[in-house]
Amino acid sequence: MTRRIILTDACVAEGVDWLCAHDPAMARAYAATGPLPLRRRPDGFAQLLSAIVSQQVSVASARAIWGRLEGAGLTTPDAVARHSETDLRALGLSRQKAAYAHALAAAGIDYAALRHAPTDQVVSTLVAVKGIGIWTAEIYAMFSLGHADVFAPGDLALQEGARMLYDLPERPRDSALRKMSEKWSPWRSVAARMLWAYYHVQKQKEGIA
Repeated sequence: MTRRIILTDACVAEGVDWLCAHDPAMARAYAATGPLPLRRRPDGFAQLLSAIVSQQVSVASARAIWGRLEGAGLTTPDAVARHSETDLRALGLSRQKAAYAHALAAAGIDYAALRHAPTDQVVSTLVAVKGIGIWTAEIYAMFSLGHADVFAPGDLALQEGARMLYDLPERPRDSALRKMSEKWSPWRSVAARMLWAYYHVQKQKEGIA
């Protein structure tokens, strides 16, 4: 199958149909979740910088810091490179994240070329930058580039969603879930959407109980 790019809700629906036909558990999950979200995001430097900002802080804190960076015009490589660590820390970044921001600005990534690159190349290019891990790179490929056949097994919600859906004795680790995801190819990113949605449905039920 030629590499698919998820562009519209119809693409997601096509992936759902395939998953439900090939995996009864996915069909059961879809009966609980209903239509899945598109969840496309922009690509480029600002999106990755925002991901760095969001690491290990609350959603509210990340939004506040990102708002200050946007207000100061620090959403491009050149702008970040022109500002010192002290400048970045004054806007709310930790010393470590300021270093990561400078590393990303200096990486010289060709974001336009990444739109046409295979997933493995996207991931290897991004994780070469200090401060960007494989989870961030896979999420970028999934939602910013729309790759249909990428998964992020390091995501705790995906692990827990898989545990609940498949009635596993414990949450699968990264390597086990990556292996498990092979049966969802070529629609692994839709399977991820399904597991996230199923996880949230189940957690809501637990909250009501």
